[in-house]
Amino acid sequence: MSTHAKRERLLLADLLEAAGPQAPTLCEGWTTRDLAAHVVVRERRPDAAGGLVIKQLASRLDRVQAEFAEKPYEELIQLIRTGPPRFSPFSLKQVDEASNAVEFYVHTEDVRRAQPDWSPRELDPVFSDALWSRLERMARVMGRKAPVGLVLRRPDGQTAVAHKGTPVVTVTGEPAELLMFAFGRQDAANVELEGDKAAIERLSETKALGL
Repeated sequence: MSTHAKRERLLLADLLEAAGPQAPTLCEGWTTRDLAAHVVVRERRPDAAGGLVIKQLASRLDRVQAEFAEKPYEELIQLIRTGPPRFSPFSLKQVDEASNAVEFYVHTEDVRRAQPDWSPRELDPVFSDALWSRLERMARVMGRKAPVGLVLRRPDGQTAVAHKGTPVVTVTGEPAELLMFAFGRQDAANVELEGDKAAIERLSETKALGL
């Protein structure tokens, strides 16, 4: 049975392949080649991937990722499709789903939405609910540096408080769009912002959102 993470993994690989190695992405300063290298290193080089969360290891991560970016682009795409090696925790279906469903969805959209002719894709309700469940758990961490109070709200009224404070800005959208916003892709997220005008401007301009 295919999982959300597996489907998004294969879609990401297909999009990266179709776009070619020099296409833009929503990841500032990264081409599709850089993004592909990031995905591979995250899964296959745990000794370097720690730099994603530990500042002291960031330089090692940058060095290893640059090395992988030098590999043939087709090889990087194949490594993404193949998935992590057996010894990796990511090879376990439960770990893969918990760690990669969101990761691969966001990076898939990083490729899609960097193109001028992109259009929203409809997600099935089960996947949408799964993204919302993850967002609820991650909201406080992702919004911890928000410059104002931040509430994320689904169209059906369900909410998640990402940051306590005043004034409050409420961001409304489908779970996938809220996820993109919370990951710092504010300009590319299809959401509506309500609240004090100055607070909305501060939130829209901040680079602090995301993990």
